[in-house]
Amino acid sequence: MLILSPENFIELNCVYLLHKIIMMKKILYLTILLPFLGISQQKTEDLPQNKIAEAEAKSSANLVNFTENTDTDNYDLKYHRLEFNVDPSEAFISGDVTSYFVAKEDLTQVIFDLADNMEVSQVLQRGNPLSFSQSNDEVIIDLPETQAEGVLDSLTVSYSGNPISSGFGSFEQTEHDGNEIIWTLSEPYGAKAWWPCKQDLNDKIDSIDTYITSPILNSNNIENIAVSNGLEVGTTINGSLKTTHYHHSYPVAAYLIAIAVSNYSVYTHEVENNGNPFPVINYSYPENLTNAQTQTPIIVDIINFFSNHFSEYPYANEKYGQLQFGWSGGMEHQTVSFVNSFDRQLTAHELGHQWFGDKVTCASWRDVWLNEGFATYLAAMVIQDFDGEAAFTNWRAVTVAQITALPNGSVYVPAEDTTNVSRIFSSRLSYSKGAMALHMLRKKMGDEDFFQALQNYLNDDNLAYGYAHTEDLKNHFEEQSGLDLDEFFEDWIYGQGYPSYNLDWNQSLGDQVSMTLHQTQSDESVSFYEGEVPIRFIGINGEEFNTVLENTDNDQHFLVTPGFEVSSVEIDPEFDIISLNNTTNLDTLSAGFKSFIVYPNPAKSIVNISKSENLKISTIKIYNTLGQKIEEFPYKQSFSIENLSKGLYFLQCKTSEGTLNKSLLVQ
Repeated sequence: MLILSPENFIELNCVYLLHKIIMMKKILYLTILLPFLGISQQKTEDLPQNKIAEAEAKSSANLVNFTENTDTDNYDLKYHRLEFNVDPSEAFISGDVTSYFVAKEDLTQVIFDLADNMEVSQVLQRGNPLSFSQSNDEVIIDLPETQAEGVLDSLTVSYSGNPISSGFGSFEQTEHDGNEIIWTLSEPYGAKAWWPCKQDLNDKIDSIDTYITSPILNSNNIENIAVSNGLEVGTTINGSLKTTHYHHSYPVAAYLIAIAVSNYSVYTHEVENNGNPFPVINYSYPENLTNAQTQTPIIVDIINFFSNHFSEYPYANEKYGQLQFGWSGGMEHQTVSFVNSFDRQLTAHELGHQWFGDKVTCASWRDVWLNEGFATYLAAMVIQDFDGEAAFTNWRAVTVAQITALPNGSVYVPAEDTTNVSRIFSSRLSYSKGAMALHMLRKKMGDEDFFQALQNYLNDDNLAYGYAHTEDLKNHFEEQSGLDLDEFFEDWIYGQGYPSYNLDWNQSLGDQVSMTLHQTQSDESVSFYEGEVPIRFIGINGEEFNTVLENTDNDQHFLVTPGFEVSSVEIDPEFDIISLNNTTNLDTLSAGFKSFIVYPNPAKSIVNISKSENLKISTIKIYNTLGQKIEEFPYKQSFSIENLSKGLYFLQCKTSEGTLNKSLLVQ
């Protein structure tokens, strides 16, 4: 990516590629769960994603009511120089915001978003004052001459005021342990409350420089520390004031820009990053420092874990920061997450969003699972890697229970629900079901293809530091695996509900177990869920054999040889799929079934059926040993098998007494 200095901008006069981003969200993470102890001890309402979704739904209460400001859509932002003056003891900000932008059409006015209670004192263009007005949360600036399409120019807006909080504190001045703090949390649409910006999330700024001027000491004569996105470039002292300069050289949305000033205790961990180290900078309240220092070292392991699976940390040329702030949750500001505590699961969730949410962002509310499903699953992967398979299985068990608590609902948000906050941030659907859909894809594709596809997705030139739709993710999964995932996405992402399975089985063919798998659906939007169904056989002496049935058809027949005498069969014992009320039944032969004979067997050309007169047969299906249906036809007493290749097949007969399965050897 080409990064241009401010000095270069004024000399440019070319059309830039448009960075079209529809960003959204964010994460306001509440109480985090203690490590999973056992399935029976974990309640679905205690799942971490439930707390996250609750917070995000609250934080975004005004978000879906925000109307895109078409007045700011006629220019493309390239760079901001943000010069902020704050005092942590006062709820007040003043500053100069210089914006470089390319005209997307001939411009006679330029409009920025800024809350009406903030007062603009002047607007300069290359040192010359311009006329302007303020109304309807806009700063309307009249240009002295038309700025032609494709031309780059800049404006500097000087302003001041006491920002009005929008939601959970766009700009907050509070205290901790008797020390003052100022922090921002712009949510998706809170930036305009404290600085003149382009509020719409369809235009990432290519790079920013942030200068925070604040008192060197707070009221307790303790040094203030100022923090923002990117790398700290340096500080300058002017009397009792200190100016701290940060530079961030990656595309960033307005709502992900943040500042904080307080008497932080600062300490650093280093991530080796394959010989290109970068720092994790922790900004802790002094009163929490001892506890923080015991919790934060694990962030290095989590970064390494995510980097190994998904790609290098997206902002490795700069830093990752964790800053304690005054809200009881968290917010993944680009390169520096603001957090209430340094809990491991909160750490994992906010960190994960640096890949899925900041680097690649969902393009619409309908695709919100691309952020939330991934964040939920990444946090669960930390449970798997750090706590072991039993804890991960427990997480899946409780998550599946939450998903199946209601019979309907899709991962993909329906168009009619895109103004429904609780639906967008549904813990059951956008978070949990989205995460389990990813787990099912991982099992279907295998780890190698699954994680390689995600690396391809994150590094796609059309998506990286931009936005993505669900189909973009699907295309990468298909391209990497060679699988056709149309049916999977139709069933599990766009479709509603889940299946319930019933398995009839018997071991009347020596060591072989004959099975018929039946499926019902909780919602009529899906007629049949195709997919892999894990099965476990338990032997009479405690033996165990696991297999996966490729379920492509209802009432499908399978033949498996576990190698021992089976006492019971379990469906999905490790909770790897979304399903509910699964049952297995040992098939015992009725009197009518006992009189049922297929002959000759083995056969070459013609097969005959002998049965009692009372046993009525409606249809006959022929399956191969892979469970694939070869033929289906109405009952015939005799039928030809000349079109079948040599080998073992299974006849499945729908009868008045139930389903009957018979093996057939074709010679």
